[in-house]
Amino acid sequence: MTEHVESAIMSLKLFELVGIDASRPFSPYCWRTRMALAHKGLSAESLPWRFTEKSAIAPYGSERVPVLLHHDKPVVDSWTIATYLEDNFPGRPSLFGGEGGRAMARMLNAWGDIAIVGGIFPLIIADIPKNLAEVDAAYFRKSREARFGGKPLEEIMASRDTGVIAFRKSLEVMRQTLKHQPYIGGDAPNYADYIVFGGFQWARVTSPFNLLEADDPVYAWREKLLDAFDGMARKSPGHAV
Repeated sequence: MTEHVESAIMSLKLFELVGIDASRPFSPYCWRTRMALAHKGLSAESLPWRFTEKSAIAPYGSERVPVLLHHDKPVVDSWTIATYLEDNFPGRPSLFGGEGGRAMARMLNAWGDIAIVGGIFPLIIADIPKNLAEVDAAYFRKSREARFGGKPLEEIMASRDTGVIAFRKSLEVMRQTLKHQPYIGGDAPNYADYIVFGGFQWARVTSPFNLLEADDPVYAWREKLLDAFDGMARKSPGHAV
């Protein structure tokens, strides 16, 4: 490793969402970035951030995490960070496998936001504040209940035993893909996998609710990603789901 490359790696810092436990990052978007960094063989100093600490990242032009600092230059948003890592560390394993893969990952990024994060959210929404300090829990409750027309979080989550059935059905396209290849990215995982995995890791860290059945190919896929990079995601505190 050259001195220049080592300096570039050591200069990476990542603001990531945590709750009471600073060692328990839980944002699905921060997990996309964590996995992308590991894929590239990069490490970043973790800068724990909480919902009510917006002033900490305001100087970097963002109200949300992840925010990556590279030589103190901010890179905001998980997708933007992924493309930045790909372009600025070209000698390391590719996140996309070429421009065609990058283009397809862009579509999956939207699907991950809508079908995965959006599909999981009402199934775990009332569990999330249990991980937060009082001030952050109050912020989360007020802001998220406003998104659902003022409904209490517990009411939003009350039908999750039936809602999870619909969520599992929504994964059928992914299931069919995994019949032919071990990962969304093909023979090995890439950023397409990390987009989707981020949502499942978010749920695993914050909620004891079982999103997947043990005989589901998606469950087996998630297990492999939990073990990836020397078990980085599995070692992060979470529930046995």
